[in-house]
Amino acid sequence: MAAELTAPELIAKHRPTLDQALEAIRTRAYWSPHPEHPKAYGEHGSLDAAAGKAAFDALLGTRLDLGQAGTDDWVGGEISPYGIELDVSYPHADLDVLLPAMKAGQPAWRDAGAEVRAVVCLEILKRVSDRTHEFAHAVMHTSGQAFMMAFQAGGPHAQDRGLEAVAYAYAEQVRTPLGAEWSKPQGKRDPLVLTKKFTPVPRGIGLVIGCNTFPTWNGYPGLFASLTTGNAVLVKPHPRAVLPLALTVRIAREVLTEAGFAADLVALAAERPGEGIAKALATRPEIRIIDYTGSTSFGDWLEANARQAQVYTEKAGVNTVIVHSTDDYQGMLSNLAFSLSLYSGQMCTTPQNLLIPREGIATDQGPKTFDEVTADLARAVDGLLGDDARANGLLGAIVNPDVKARLEAAAGLGEVALASREITNPEFPDAVVRTPVIVKLDGAKPDAEAAYMSECFGPVSFAVALDSVADAVELLRRTVREKGAMTVGAYTTDSEVERAIEEVCLEEAAQLSFNLTGGVFVNQTAAFSDFHGSGGNPAANAALCDGAFVANRFRVVEVRHQGQ
Repeated sequence: MAAELTAPELIAKHRPTLDQALEAIRTRAYWSPHPEHPKAYGEHGSLDAAAGKAAFDALLGTRLDLGQAGTDDWVGGEISPYGIELDVSYPHADLDVLLPAMKAGQPAWRDAGAEVRAVVCLEILKRVSDRTHEFAHAVMHTSGQAFMMAFQAGGPHAQDRGLEAVAYAYAEQVRTPLGAEWSKPQGKRDPLVLTKKFTPVPRGIGLVIGCNTFPTWNGYPGLFASLTTGNAVLVKPHPRAVLPLALTVRIAREVLTEAGFAADLVALAAERPGEGIAKALATRPEIRIIDYTGSTSFGDWLEANARQAQVYTEKAGVNTVIVHSTDDYQGMLSNLAFSLSLYSGQMCTTPQNLLIPREGIATDQGPKTFDEVTADLARAVDGLLGDDARANGLLGAIVNPDVKARLEAAAGLGEVALASREITNPEFPDAVVRTPVIVKLDGAKPDAEAAYMSECFGPVSFAVALDSVADAVELLRRTVREKGAMTVGAYTTDSEVERAIEEVCLEEAAQLSFNLTGGVFVNQTAAFSDFHGSGGNPAANAALCDGAFVANRFRVVEVRHQGQ
């Protein structure tokens, strides 16, 4: 069957977007082709709010047949953190049938070239973008994010990260020309002449191991980086967050088919309850690339045991904010309150440890003691979340029982500066919604170290009293070196303190934000400009997105012929 989407048509349609993305990663300036506002959708084939909700509702209770090779069963069982059963079933794969089918499609995909692969991926992203409202509900009801966060982070921001990966992957592949005429002078003799051809070739099948909290945002970079560099991609979603990635796989397979390529270049690996297929998948010889977001323990296991694959991990760390001084005390408190509250702290970038000198800090409102800072921050969080409707819109729902258990246990670790409270969601009464807890710890006491030197994922923060800002800087260094950090924040008006903190972050490879008091928060990053993680500390061995994230997903194979 002839391709419905020809390469020239796709290039004409998407090459301008690709060029803009290439320019954006070069300049690091703000750019996004994906609107953040829900009202921007509903024209040019995209679903508006009502159509997106209807499309999501129509999925409930259905079988999502992807038509992929090797389907031997149907599995499902997702229950929304908001309390509803999705009742969607997905194909379960016989890997001995599916993986060879995936591999069989790679030669034609490889031979298509970097530009065609890139624009096919951009067509996939365009169709995902058109269904952003549908995806928002799918992300909301698998991750527990509130709707607006699910819409933005699960929709345009995730799509931006996917496009960013396409741009980096394309740039790395075309760094080497497709061919060269090589002529070496030999004095009076005829020159040595070779014709050389250079082909980017895929490493093999890529495996994307999805996470529960940000299935698309964390899943798209690896998926599109591997696909753009010529690899087939097997997507293994988190068993509690299958739907958003399954929809993505379905769209990808449709586009690949219409463009004349094998649909099985992208496939889904859903699992039976308790089956736990990730370890078996990750060590199969066919799997040559792994992208993983999740717990440190499993990330460490992958790095140690999936020796046949190139492994990219985003694990976890202990994110730290040093509070030394500020010229905008209320702005600092408001910014921190939002950062601690957003999505109930269920982000790998949420601050956990707030390091504050015991004698207090200098502010534009005069000196503030440690106790005053923590009390004022508690009031700021209370003020932010005092209205239940606003609180539900910021907090979302607790994603799983483990987060709730950590939250409840945290109150016993020290003096509580802000107690967590339960909030009812009138639309979803079965949702578990909790406000953050802030616990005060004395950094000089050995028994406090076990708390602040361990990740406590969820709406839990520790205000740690230290003897000096120098002690805070050294604790920051130790924390990043031993535990890793996705983000570091600092508030200071002292240039020497700023230089000391920056030096630690440069030496330990941690992403750093100073004096955020407005609408930019330490736990948010912008694609095409900000790097998510650095790949240089224990929290992650890769950064989203840089050249290192894509360059080892392919190799360049040279074929030489003598003569012209």
